[in-house]
Amino acid sequence: MEKQNTMPNKKAIFLDKDGTLIRDVPYNADPSKMELLAGVADGLRQLSTLGYTFFVVTNQAGVAKGYFREEALAGVEDRLQQLLSDSGVTLAGFYYCPHHPEGAVQAYTKRCHCRKPMPGLLLEAAVMYGISLGDSWMVGDILDDVEAGNRAGCKTVLIDELRHERKKPLDGYRHPAYIADNFSEAANLILKNT
Repeated sequence: MEKQNTMPNKKAIFLDKDGTLIRDVPYNADPSKMELLAGVADGLRQLSTLGYTFFVVTNQAGVAKGYFREEALAGVEDRLQQLLSDSGVTLAGFYYCPHHPEGAVQAYTKRCHCRKPMPGLLLEAAVMYGISLGDSWMVGDILDDVEAGNRAGCKTVLIDELRHERKKPLDGYRHPAYIADNFSEAANLILKNT
């Protein structure tokens, strides 16, 4: 009997949600307020031609802070899946962290390994889907996204349209491989460096 190869061999792009894929409405759990940012649909379609699988990895501290119930995130995921599907893009997974160390809902008030900048969400998806993290990317709009991606062993792109994040210290795990002004530029950077 031949031994089966169990090495991860798929490549992925891990995507922050708010401010990266959709307009950032703080603590939003209302699907009707969700809209894709310019360039997201085209960029993801281009990247899909390279065989990437797409995953959302998002902090949802609104659950821990009592702004909305965890069950509300099912509607958020459904709406995001619909927006992307309407654009010809398939989202393989939606991973979120509902925790915050200074929450108001006791069950969710804690330090955890899934809240970015920790890499837990990326590691969980990698195990479940056989993702090679060294062949994968993390794209986000804050340095916590970059740190999570770097800690997981991915290449990283910071989308910093307003140029606030790049004014902060970019060192250690918080140093992105690339900085882009928008999603289209981020996609082009990945296309050129794959």
